[in-house]
Amino acid sequence: MHLVYCLSLFLGGLSCLYLSLVESDCWICGVHVEADTEDVCIVERLFSSSLVAIVSLKAPRKLKVCHFKKGTEICNYSYSNTILAVKLNRQRLIVCLEESLYIHNIRDMKVLHTIRETPPNPAGLCALSINNDNCYLAYPGSATIGEVQVFDTINLRAANMIPAHDSPLAALAFDSSGTKLATASEKGTVIRVFSIPEGQKLFEFRRGVKRCVSICSLAFSMDGMFLSASSNTETVHIFKLETVKEKIQKIPRLLVGASDGYLYMYNLDPQEGGECALMRQHRLDGSMETTSEIVDSASHDCPLVTQTYGAAKGAYVPSSPTRLGKGQDANLEAYTEDLGAVGGMCLEDEASALRLDEDSEHPPMILRTD
Repeated sequence: MHLVYCLSLFLGGLSCLYLSLVESDCWICGVHVEADTEDVCIVERLFSSSLVAIVSLKAPRKLKVCHFKKGTEICNYSYSNTILAVKLNRQRLIVCLEESLYIHNIRDMKVLHTIRETPPNPAGLCALSINNDNCYLAYPGSATIGEVQVFDTINLRAANMIPAHDSPLAALAFDSSGTKLATASEKGTVIRVFSIPEGQKLFEFRRGVKRCVSICSLAFSMDGMFLSASSNTETVHIFKLETVKEKIQKIPRLLVGASDGYLYMYNLDPQEGGECALMRQHRLDGSMETTSEIVDSASHDCPLVTQTYGAAKGAYVPSSPTRLGKGQDANLEAYTEDLGAVGGMCLEDEASALRLDEDSEHPPMILRTD
């Protein structure tokens, strides 16, 4: 779930990969379906380039880096345990195992550093900044309390340890500048925002006090003005970090990816909050069903409720609530103990063909029209 102006969505499914492109006016402009692939459990795309990192259910310890446009494999790496998460930006690729993290150079996929003996992290919780100048990695520093370890992936050294919560961490997210980090604990009642790398608490928001919930995801808007949080209660909360001094020309949009296989798009009032208007819904599995522009809220079993909040430092300012529609292991190749991962040679021709600094390189699209 994200607050964005434009987006490309990559999803993995049973024997298929799906790519959807969301234009600036929030129309789904096309779907690319890559069939006859292994059952995919993790797929991450480098912005809008053709570099895609894939982990399959058949080989959960093996990472494949592919050129999606050409349909070719660039390289692969095998690890000592199941891969739980993969994060990437234009500088680094991060592979998260339960008790270790591997930092690769995105240009040649060489392992630059290994963070070993991290606290047990069965959920693979970690976050990587997308900013080249503030290329930080955040991950849990404890399995019993909400400590956040911040690591500088360029200089390959620890940057800070932030005591964020009393309970273990449940969600982490950087803003687009890499200078703010949002955190939530397993208790789920408080969301905090810290400055990076200093670790100073900038904002604190309460999403509820009556009961504990599980925060599923956190996401900043690209301009850093808003922070959204989704939970297992089928609710989305949107917080305003900064006071909007000038009238926003473009209406911010909330995109919610739901377990029913749909992407829901809502308009958000940046000044008053209030009720979000459901703009469109789109099926994300590549089926022929077309994008719906108007959705009957009665057709959904359970509503999503979001609450928008004003900026706060240690306090929160609630505004009117916003109501939304609803939203086994594989044979492991031998690996070396020096860096803990082994992989095939990176194919120079394939690697050089990737324009990592260009966001306009899209795979061919299969357009869906009425």
